[in-house]
Amino acid sequence: MFYISVILLAALIAVQIAKKSGIPSLMLFLSLGIVSSLIGFNFNDYQFAENFSKIALLIIIFYGGFGTNWKAGRTVVIESLILSTLGVIFTSLLTGTLIHFILRFGWIESFLIGSIIGSTDYASVSNILSSKNLNLKYNTASLLELESGSNDPMAFTLTCIFLALIKGEQISIGIMLFFQIFWGILIGVIVAYVVRKFMEYTDLQKSGFITVFIIAVVLLSFSISELLNGNGYLTVYILGLILGNQVFIAKKEVTFFFDGVSNIMNILLFFILGLLATPAHILVNLFFAIVIATVLIFIVRPIVVFGLMLPFDLKLNQKWLVSWGGLRGAAAIAFAIMVVNQYKSSPVDIFHIVFGVCLLSSLIQGSSMKWVTEKLHMIDPRNEVLRTFNYYVGKGNITFVKSVVDEGGILAHRQIKDISLDKHLIIAKVIRDDKLLVPNGSLVLKPNDVIVWSGEEYFDPNGQDLIEFTVTEHHAWNHKYIRDLKLPDNKLIISINRNNEIIPATGSTLIQTEDRILLFKGKNTK
Repeated sequence: MFYISVILLAALIAVQIAKKSGIPSLMLFLSLGIVSSLIGFNFNDYQFAENFSKIALLIIIFYGGFGTNWKAGRTVVIESLILSTLGVIFTSLLTGTLIHFILRFGWIESFLIGSIIGSTDYASVSNILSSKNLNLKYNTASLLELESGSNDPMAFTLTCIFLALIKGEQISIGIMLFFQIFWGILIGVIVAYVVRKFMEYTDLQKSGFITVFIIAVVLLSFSISELLNGNGYLTVYILGLILGNQVFIAKKEVTFFFDGVSNIMNILLFFILGLLATPAHILVNLFFAIVIATVLIFIVRPIVVFGLMLPFDLKLNQKWLVSWGGLRGAAAIAFAIMVVNQYKSSPVDIFHIVFGVCLLSSLIQGSSMKWVTEKLHMIDPRNEVLRTFNYYVGKGNITFVKSVVDEGGILAHRQIKDISLDKHLIIAKVIRDDKLLVPNGSLVLKPNDVIVWSGEEYFDPNGQDLIEFTVTEHHAWNHKYIRDLKLPDNKLIISINRNNEIIPATGSTLIQTEDRILLFKGKNTK
């Protein structure tokens, strides 16, 4: 317990150092582990490290999917998916080919190393973007986060394929790849659907055990996928992506919990990986790591990004930044540990080579990310990563409501300073013709302007005043306008969830089959 507390406190100090120095905090966690091994904290249990890495990656990848805003990222989803699938394949094969010809490693060992480092690291990418407050133009931050959050499964699949080949196992690469992807996606979708229905028809969200339930589901879905020869990491990512873009009562609680646990897992994972590394072995394999990192960062990544993004309308500076944003991290080192445990007769020190590559990637790309972004003129001055509206909706005590200015309404053609607002309510931003306007007092509101209102969120500790139900085909309200329902004075329809989109309940709203109605039921004052 003493060592764990010291590690966590040292990690917090490392975070503060990282903020002031510009060094990626995850690299400092790795360094912390290396220093601990130098002062006598001996640790060489690769099997424990593999098991812990697997659990940590499950949590990190699940939360990577859970925290992905699908609406914000869907404009770049095709580009992201291509980079996270074909991008990983081409990166692995091209890197492996260059390793073979430059370093004279065996073909299979070369492709195995290429597969291990084939994916970008979500923890490293999101950490850099948030800690440096980098909001990038052209929705590039979403592209990088979607790619890094979803490409570990493909790298894992390729690693398993080349590991099986190097061990002499008889496999069909096409069939193995198909089942990895097929079961990985299918199990994730099915489990997400079952979990959503289970939460709807039980009081689990009110009992306080929702986080325990989610963790159990993550572990279970991974296990089922693995039993069916599917990709468990892909399963938990899909599970997190679907659940994270759903609306449910305990979402804030789940978000807070996994945000904290994911951070702790990142710290412990990088620390253990650093602890496992032997400084002498790092130095012995440093030349190999430098060559591979140079090839990967300056040759392979740009070729893959520019080649695969050729059909898309990406700006030149955007492509260069996406190329530079391909950081390698914990997932690659974790996959290397798995390989070491299953391929003990390797003629090359795969773990320390991969460790060195990830360390160099974090040092070179992570430390210079802000500088490169500025030089490429890719910083969007309008916003910051940690200050997007969705961030505060999920984690803060304020909430946002959208409305549209109607012609003839009380807001049309008026300056904001002339609108009487409660002191706890403000206009956060105005959107006109897809352009963001700063809502200063002199701004005149025009018809069709979209207004985002901000106010303090109300938290109902009991939740017993709100009733949520689904409108069936034969329900009395189906295909009726709200104004025609003749509700009693103590009932009010607050909102309607239709196809996972929240619709304000106005008199002209037509209720449809499968709508989820949120109904307020108060005491009758008469």
